[in-house]
Amino acid sequence: MADNDVPDTERVSATFATLQNELAGRLGGFEPEQDFRIDTWQRPAGGGGDTRVLADGEIFERAGVNYSRVFGNELPAAASNRRPDLTGRSFTAVGVSVVAHPRNPYVPTAHANVRFFVAHAPDKTPVWWFGGGFDLTPYYPFLSDVLAWHRAAQATCDAFDDSLYPRFKTWCDDYFYLPHRGETRGVGGLFFDDFNELGFDACLKFAQAIGDTFARAFSGIVKRRKNTAYDQRERDFQCLRRGRYVEFNLVYDRGTLFGLQSQGRTESILMSMPPLAAWQYDHRPEPGSPEAMLIEEYLKPQDWLDIDGTQIQP
Repeated sequence: MADNDVPDTERVSATFATLQNELAGRLGGFEPEQDFRIDTWQRPAGGGGDTRVLADGEIFERAGVNYSRVFGNELPAAASNRRPDLTGRSFTAVGVSVVAHPRNPYVPTAHANVRFFVAHAPDKTPVWWFGGGFDLTPYYPFLSDVLAWHRAAQATCDAFDDSLYPRFKTWCDDYFYLPHRGETRGVGGLFFDDFNELGFDACLKFAQAIGDTFARAFSGIVKRRKNTAYDQRERDFQCLRRGRYVEFNLVYDRGTLFGLQSQGRTESILMSMPPLAAWQYDHRPEPGSPEAMLIEEYLKPQDWLDIDGTQIQP
């Protein structure tokens, strides 16, 4: 095994802790009158984390940045069901996740995470991988924002390997999908898992680049849209669409399932939920409305980089 393929959990932990600080600083910069609540917690079965939540801000109704490092004697089902070859191994998992639920319906919800797993067994080579990505969930989308989001994702991937963006973009479309609704959660981005093909050093740098790209791309969207005027109609629709976000997180999201199954801190795991959401029986947007356009034109997989955005207004 080459030196750069030897996993270094301490390096990952230090890098991810720095990334948490940077992400919290970026989001907190939009809320000079608000402070993050910081909770440091321990997991009974081993390890713990640092949860930072900003609530009731002018821009963000809720924004949170989590760091965790947990370990145990056996992988939870959320991980071992996908990798039955690792059943019975001890593990360490390190991760950073960020979710932002803006108040203004014209600013999308955004999510990112990076994570590292290493599984051990006596007299066997450690098995390790990285995972993560970022995705965007608009309510009243701007095509220019969507194109900028995907161009940033492509540029980050291409700096490491130009085969990564098409793979991870498709994986994101497939993963953030609600089959019972027949729609994607948003307009996608990147998603990857079981990733170790570049070697440890490059994979760690790639995970860090994912966090950095998310911070830059999302901050740009927030700056452009945070002062857009809205009324109760847009606010009501935002809450309805947030309900779909909740459905995905509670039914399908692997990170939520892993956290709950591994006896992580419940409040930290469910920090990703919006503070307000709604469900309306058999809701159907008015044909031709902006609400209908979101569902009909945006919530389906498509090659955003094939769209000519040169004539699009910012």
